[in-house]
Amino acid sequence: MEASDLRVALFSGNYNYVRDGANQALNRLVGYLLKQGAAVRIYSPRTDKPAFPSVGKVVGVPAIPIPGRSEYRAPIGLTPAIRRDIRAFAPTMMHIASPEILGHRAVSLSRKLGVPVVASVHTRFETYFRYYNLAFVEPIIEAALRRLYRRCDAIFAPSESMAQLLRDQRMSYDVGIWSRGVESDLFSPVKRDLAWRRSLGISDETPVVAFVGRLVMEKGLDVFSDVIDHLERGRVHHRVLVVGEGPARDWFEKRLPEARFLGFQKGEELARAVASSDMLFNPSVTETFGNVTLEAMAAGLPVVAARATGSESLVEDGLTGRLIRPGAIEAFAEAIRHYCEDVPLRQAAGRAGREASERYAWDRVNQVLVDAYLRIIRQRQVSGNKPPRHRPF
Repeated sequence: MEASDLRVALFSGNYNYVRDGANQALNRLVGYLLKQGAAVRIYSPRTDKPAFPSVGKVVGVPAIPIPGRSEYRAPIGLTPAIRRDIRAFAPTMMHIASPEILGHRAVSLSRKLGVPVVASVHTRFETYFRYYNLAFVEPIIEAALRRLYRRCDAIFAPSESMAQLLRDQRMSYDVGIWSRGVESDLFSPVKRDLAWRRSLGISDETPVVAFVGRLVMEKGLDVFSDVIDHLERGRVHHRVLVVGEGPARDWFEKRLPEARFLGFQKGEELARAVASSDMLFNPSVTETFGNVTLEAMAAGLPVVAARATGSESLVEDGLTGRLIRPGAIEAFAEAIRHYCEDVPLRQAAGRAGREASERYAWDRVNQVLVDAYLRIIRQRQVSGNKPPRHRPF
C-alpha cells in the first residue's frame, strides 16, 4: 500500500470553528494527504461561522455548546446516518483527534469494522480542570484517557517530551511523534516593523514582552500577569503586547492595564506582531507542542517558557531561551529581566532560535504520520487484522 491508497476518516471535536494550533495542524495534514492522492473524510461539528475555511470534505456531527465556553462544542456521538456514511466511505485508517464522546464512539466502530485506528494528542486535556477549581477530577480524566488510547493501534504526540509523558502515564505501548511545522517565510525576523511599533506608542529601544495565544486561564494568564507585576515593581523597562482573543480577555486586561491588546491576529498581521516583539513569554503547562513558541523562534525571538511538555522539546535552555519551573514567578521575572536589559544576549538567543526552527517543515512532519499510517496497516495485515488488546503495563 502507498499513500495514494489511503482512505482516512478523521474525527475531530473542533476542525475549523475555532482557530488554534491543533485545528490548523489537522487542516494541514488533510491538505497534505489530499496532495498525495489519498481520500479523506472529516467528521466534526460544523458551524455557520467557521473561524477559517476547512480543508477537505466535512460531515457534520451533532454537538452541544460547552457550558461556560460557548466557543467550543461537544460532539455527542455518531448517528445511524453518520455510521452509514463511514461504512460507505470504507476507510483504511481511522484517526481521532480529540478524546471526547466522538472519539470513543469512533474507536468502538473501528473495532467493529476491523479498521486500524490511531489518536493524536493535542493538549494536556487532563490538566484543564486545575484552572476551574476541579483538580480533584484529574485522576478520573486521566483514567478515561488511558482507556481510550489503549484501544487504539497507536497514539501520536507532537513532541518527544509529551510522548515520554504519555509513556509514563501508561497510555499506550505504541507512542509516536507527529510534530508541528512552521512557515519560516511568514514567521521571520524580516517582518519586524519599528514604524508599526511606534504607532502603538512603543519606542524603538523599549523591549517588548509578548503573549500570543487564546486568552483562557489554562494558558497561564495568572502566572503571566504576576510576573509582569513583579517586573513593574522592580522597575524593569518593558512593554507588554498581547496577541489573541478569548473569554478571559476582560480579566487579563484588568490585570495588565498598561499592556497593548491587539485581539486576534492571523497571517501577515500575526507575523508582524510576533517579529516586532523582543521576546515571547509562554508560561502555559497545558501545551503538548507550542506552535506559538516555534513561530516566535522562527521570527528570531528568545522564548521564556515553563519547563513543561512541548516547550522542553523546542527551547534549549540558555541558548534559544529559558526554561523555568512552572509557577516560579521570581525566576520567570529574572529571566525576562536579563533579556530586557542585555540586548546582545537577546539577539544571540533570537538567532539561535531562528536556526533551530529551520528543522520544522510541514511536509516533512506530515510525511512521518503518513508513514506511520502505512506501517500500522501493514502490521494489522500481518497479525490477521487483530485490534490491540488491553494488557497491563
